[in-house]
Amino acid sequence: MNKPLFEFFTNDHRRIETWLDKATKHPGKIDEESYHQFRTGLLKHIKMEERILFPAAQRANGDVPIILADQLRTEHGAITALLVLPPTESVIKVLRFLLVNHDWLEEKPGGMYDICENLTQQETDQILQQLNLATEVPVLPYNPADYALDSAKRALIRAGFDFDEIVITT
Repeated sequence: MNKPLFEFFTNDHRRIETWLDKATKHPGKIDEESYHQFRTGLLKHIKMEERILFPAAQRANGDVPIILADQLRTEHGAITALLVLPPTESVIKVLRFLLVNHDWLEEKPGGMYDICENLTQQETDQILQQLNLATEVPVLPYNPADYALDSAKRALIRAGFDFDEIVITT
């Protein structure tokens, strides 16, 4: 079956994962250039979903919100909060855990990408054109302050995840 939007976003997930794998290839040492590519790639991906894909699907759904959109947006907030922090072993562990769960909600049969693909069939070419024109999101230097970690932990709780529990159990 032809699923160009599904393929676009799942291929982007794999590209982003590759950057994270490259950034963390050597235990205890972060390849900063690869991690920068991971951060900017992931933030651009989130931007494309939030500003292009999800709104197009909602419009095609008679302006009725898509059932998974609120959860995914909340997770996007948690992911973004984690990207503010320096890439410690714990932050990387939590990011990986969250991304696996988040990507599954989007990629699973009947998940967000299938829903969006089905709703926006008449607009696929226009959506792909907008996605291909999307620009990167500028990133600021890491924020190592305790309040930044606390903020990320609260964002994770809102999304249904517990930072400390993930660090201990995975």
